[in-house]
Amino acid sequence: MGAEHTDALESLAVRARAALVREIEESGAWDTDPRWREAFESVPRHLFVPYYFVGVPGGYERLWGEHPDPERRERWLRGAYADQPLATRLRDGELVSSSSQPSLMAKMLVDLDVRDGDRVLEIGAGTGYNAALLAHRLGDDHVTTVDLDPEITESARAHCAAAGYRPYVVTGDGARGCAERAPFDRIIATCALRSVPVVWLGQCRPGARILAPLSTGLVALTVRDESSAEGRFLHTPAYFVALRGEGEREVVQHIGGLPRRVLRDELFRFLLTLTAGALDPHEALALWEREGRPVRDRFGVTVRGGREWAWLDDPGGPYVWALAP
Repeated sequence: MGAEHTDALESLAVRARAALVREIEESGAWDTDPRWREAFESVPRHLFVPYYFVGVPGGYERLWGEHPDPERRERWLRGAYADQPLATRLRDGELVSSSSQPSLMAKMLVDLDVRDGDRVLEIGAGTGYNAALLAHRLGDDHVTTVDLDPEITESARAHCAAAGYRPYVVTGDGARGCAERAPFDRIIATCALRSVPVVWLGQCRPGARILAPLSTGLVALTVRDESSAEGRFLHTPAYFVALRGEGEREVVQHIGGLPRRVLRDELFRFLLTLTAGALDPHEALALWEREGRPVRDRFGVTVRGGREWAWLDDPGGPYVWALAP
C-alpha cells in the first residue's frame, strides 16, 4: 500500500469518524451524559475491526483493511464507521462475535451511569472497542473485560494496544465474573443472557449497577448485597450474541398456531423469550393482549434468596416468571 493511499485512508477515517459521532449525537444517545462524545471522537473504531463479514447471498463476504484493491479498502473503512453492527468472527458459518452498533453502545454506556473512579467489569470482550471507550473515560486500570475465547481476548488486547489503551483483558467464563479484580461499581454485559449470574452480585459493591441484555431488552439492576438485586428493563430493544460457557443451552419455543401478526411484533417476541419455559406461548399472548401490549420498561427482574424472576409492573404482583439459570 503506497504512502499516498495510506494518507488518504487516514484522512477518510477522520472524516468518517466525525460523521459517525454526529449521527450518534443526532440520535440523542448521549444527551444525558455528553462526556461520552469525547470517547467516540477519540477511539478509532477501524483499528478494532481490521476485518469483518457482510452478508451476501449464500453466506458472508470478508472485508479487510489490507486488501490489495484500494476500492475494497475504502469500502472496509467506510463500513467500519457505519452505525451498524459488524460480524467479526464466524465459526462453522455461525456468528460467534461482533462489534455492536455504535449508537446502541453509546446508549448502553450512558445507561451504565458511570462516575469518575468507578471500576467496571465488561462481560464479552468482542473486538475490545467498548473496553477502549470505557478506558478512555475511566482509565485503563478501572476497566476489566472478560471473554471465554482466547482468540477473542488476544485480538481485543492487541486492538486496544494499537489504539493506545490497556484495559485488563481476561480469558475466562464471563458467567463467573472476575473475582481477582473485584469489587466492581458497574458490570456491563455485551452478550445475551438467560438470567443474571448471582456470582456477579458478590463481586459488586452495594449500590453497584448491572446492565445486561436479557431476552431482547436491556435490564438495569441495582445491587443491594451479595445475593440480591432488582431493576427494570429499559425501553431500548437489544439483540446480542448469546453468552457462551458453562450452562449454555438453546431455548426451544413451540409457537405453532399463533397469529403471524403477533409473531412479527417485537414487543410480543420480547415477552415470549422472557417467559420461555415458564409460560405457554398462548398464555403469553393472552396476557400480552389483556395487559394492553405492555412495553419493555413495564417489566423487571429480581434476584433474591437464591431465586431469580422476571415480572410485569410489580415484583410481588400476579405476573412473575422464574428465570432459568
